[in-house]
Parts: sequence; C-alpha cells; structure tokens
Amino acid sequence: MDLSKEKCPACGRTGQRRNPLLTVDIIIELGGRASRQIVLVKRKNPPPGWALPGGFVDYGETVEEAARREAHEETGLAIDLVRQFHVYSEPGRDPRGHTVTVTFVARATGEPKGGDDASLAEAFPADRLPTEMAFDHRQVIQDYLAGKY
Repeated sequence: MDLSKEKCPACGRTGQRRNPLLTVDIIIELGGRASRQIVLVKRKNPPPGWALPGGFVDYGETVEEAARREAHEETGLAIDLVRQFHVYSEPGRDPRGHTVTVTFVARATGEPKGGDDASLAEAFPADRLPTEMAFDHRQVIQDYLAGKY
C-alpha cells in the first residue's frame, strides 16, 4: 500500500500527501501482572513480522473507537482500554510512509485468534517476544515494560 497516494476524505482528491496518517496500536495484556503476556499478531501483508494489534483510524472515528475495533478485528478479543500510553511519530517508523500512532494499554481475557489482516494472534510472555517484529513495536513494548511513559 502506497500511503502517499491516499484519497483525501475531505475533498476526494488523490495525490501526494503532505501530512502523516493516524494509526493506533494496542498493548493488550492477558493475565495478571505476575504472568504478564502481551498479544501480538503476525502480519499477512508487508511489512512482515509480528506486531501489536492496530491499524488506521477511519474518518469520523475516535482513536479509542479505532483501538477497540482494530483489536477485535485482528485478535477476536473485546478489550478494556486502561489508558493512553504514548504517541510515536518518528517519520521512518513505517516503511510504507509517515504514520503517527497513538498507543493504548488494554486488558482482555480469552484466547486471541488471528483475523482481518493478521494471519495469527498469540500471547507472548513479555520477556520472550518473537525475533521478527514489524515497525517500532519492539521499542514500544520495551518502553512500556520499563515504565518509560
């Protein structure tokens, strides 16, 4: 997907975008603090790797609504948003184009199941994350675990 050729929802024109696209990412914890596991999804589409559940905010949608929708679409889990965590905006964080993500911390129960553009969804112990991670999500999780924000 070429993010620079998106259609403007306001005017309908297609062309070179001069502003970043807004996304959400969700750190979903399963289990209590003692058995902390984080839900990750294996991406079906490029860029490859494991990632936090998340995606683009739809026009007319709040970031909270987008987080709940994306989490459910990609993991099958109904989440309880705990708090907004941090905003990541490094222009190179997504190889497809400049995105800004609002990250959330959420809790859920149940078994994650991959759906939508996630081929798999699994809970990983926080100290045993997969090697191949997409975007800047390893850093996001490290920041979260370190209590950085």
